[in-house]
Amino acid sequence: MVDLKSMYIEELTDYLKHMGQPAFRAKQLFSWMHEKYVASVDEMTNLPKGLRAQINEQGFTVIEEETRQTSKKDDTIKFLFRLQDGQMIETVFMRYSYGNSVCISSQAGCRMGCSFCASTIGGLVRNLTASEMLEQVYACMRITGERVSNVVVMGTGEPLDNYDNLVRFVRLVSCEHGYHLSQRNITVSSCGIVPRIYDLAKENLTITFALSLHAPSDEERKALMPIAHQYDLQETLAACKAYFEQTGRRITFEYSLVKGKNDTIDHANRLANLLKGMNCHVNLIPVNPIEEREYEKSDEDSIQKFKLALEKKSINGTIRRSVGSDIDAACGQLRRKYAHK
Repeated sequence: MVDLKSMYIEELTDYLKHMGQPAFRAKQLFSWMHEKYVASVDEMTNLPKGLRAQINEQGFTVIEEETRQTSKKDDTIKFLFRLQDGQMIETVFMRYSYGNSVCISSQAGCRMGCSFCASTIGGLVRNLTASEMLEQVYACMRITGERVSNVVVMGTGEPLDNYDNLVRFVRLVSCEHGYHLSQRNITVSSCGIVPRIYDLAKENLTITFALSLHAPSDEERKALMPIAHQYDLQETLAACKAYFEQTGRRITFEYSLVKGKNDTIDHANRLANLLKGMNCHVNLIPVNPIEEREYEKSDEDSIQKFKLALEKKSINGTIRRSVGSDIDAACGQLRRKYAHK
């Protein structure tokens, strides 16, 4: 299979040239895929029938909706999409006052092993291609009829563990000849593969980088995140500082609050001391409980006190608004439930 939807327009031009097609066909095809995000080659009416037949023979990446859950509280939709090889991935479509946001997966499964996350149960199956990442955004728009203004790569999988496809996805979704989403409206969240943070800083992208921190000390972080055994906080934060220095983009630290594990005032004070002097923002996330784990969500009083403790030490923090709380909100839950069925 030739993955046309993962090609940059220059690559697509060269590919079609070898097929005996003029250069303008590449712009037409690119537009159908990334401006009109069609689900079928047959919709590409200005392409010759012969070329459309060739594209169909070679394969054309689309994903299909398997099932969905729609929140009765806030119209958030969690989709379970089927890939062409039968693998299932989750994508979340969220409506906010400032526009629609889509949370996409970067892998089928995950090998990072974070103890509070459902995505990693069962391990990594495979990486997603750039086209499969794009298709999550495009499919949401085809289904809802609504434009997407923000993308967060924060679903199932570790984006930096699928580095090349991630960077290709960012460049394609922001390409001026395609969907042309501002890179400033793209957030990539990572548990902290340190060498890849340095690589990402050199890509000349203007995305927001978010590090999953979740604890103020190495020992506490190791209990939650196996990656902490490989990269300690000192070298992880050094990479984050280098990222800011290289890009000028403020770092976001994701901090999932787990009741009795990392949500006390002492944790907040130590976190503030750890981040002192950094140009950063802390995103506090009440953890979504999953049946395979015993972790509980922090209560509202503890969450508010944690935020206040950070602010007293001049660390800017916000509490992530909980959307889709009446559906399988945690990454990987819907996929696992469907697999069990």
